[in-house]
Amino acid sequence: MTKPAAFLFDMDGLLLDTERLFLQSFLKLTGQIGIPSMVAKPFFMTLVGTSSKTTSIRLAELLPRGVDPRAFETKWRDMHAQNVSKGVPLKPYVKDVLDSLADQQARMAVVTSTYGEPARHHLQHAGIFEYFEQVKAGDEVSANKPDPAPYREAAEALGVDPKDCVAFEDSDLGTQAAVAAGCLTYQIPDLRPAGKALPDLGQKVRPNLRAALIDLGLIAETTV
Repeated sequence: MTKPAAFLFDMDGLLLDTERLFLQSFLKLTGQIGIPSMVAKPFFMTLVGTSSKTTSIRLAELLPRGVDPRAFETKWRDMHAQNVSKGVPLKPYVKDVLDSLADQQARMAVVTSTYGEPARHHLQHAGIFEYFEQVKAGDEVSANKPDPAPYREAAEALGVDPKDCVAFEDSDLGTQAAVAAGCLTYQIPDLRPAGKALPDLGQKVRPNLRAALIDLGLIAETTV
């Protein structure tokens, strides 16, 4: 690939360390209704990378009879919002990588399954919203990950071909979406079920965003 036309970033678990905050709230609430963490935590891992709609449907599989899934989810998301209001932690190297790309006049967009209003709020609260020309959120696309539509539509919004873009993802479903869209895809794993192998989709796997940019030749190993 010549110089990428754009860089497309997932948000939760890739730019922002919000998945762990979601998990903390989830374990607290499920513990209050008698679901042990040894059951709740593996279940939560299966939700990583899914859309809000899918998460809502799946909750009914876990919750005991008599617990309203909608009420539980509302309480969960409210608790998560309270945690996020105290600060949105960035994943390692995020600010330095975004600064480096901005210095190179790179075009950037966020492609997230989170709904638009909270997504933009989280990015603003974390101090990185201004780096991105576009935010394609879960309620703003024709289909959700693992469908390639979010990445295709983000590229279209930037006026570029997804095959000329680099995508960064943490989850398997997001990686599947980016690869299917034709992006050169880096998977940077975050939370995942213990012992679960990464899918072999043709993606590159790196431990963090800095390592991915080194692989692309966009920063030197001695920088950042």
